[in-house]
Amino acid sequence: MAGSSTAMGQLVMLLFHARTNAHVLHLQTRSYAMHKALNDFYDAVVPLADGLAESFQGQYGLIPEFPAKYTPHDTPDALFTALVSWFAEHRSECGAPGDTHLQNQIDEVVALVRETQYKLKFLR
Repeated sequence: MAGSSTAMGQLVMLLFHARTNAHVLHLQTRSYAMHKALNDFYDAVVPLADGLAESFQGQYGLIPEFPAKYTPHDTPDALFTALVSWFAEHRSECGAPGDTHLQNQIDEVVALVRETQYKLKFLR
């Protein structure tokens, strides 16, 4: 089974939107720890998304569309919970079972999300 360009397009757009959402939340917070945690996230997520898209396209061809709808979240918790939910439901669609390189790149994004959740929850 080949990777789904639809799922990968959704994931890339979801990550680009998460970057924007995190930046807005970063600008709105009065918490220095939250400000820094969100800054770390939005600085790191776009290069990871870009690398993932390029790896996918190198194997399967260009992603024809990036269909994810932008849904801003009011809190960092809602944003990162939505990302974790998407990964739980759709990550297997982002490549064939043997595409460990793609799954490893997705793991890097998941690790960034979980690291950010840790910072938001425990660092005040």
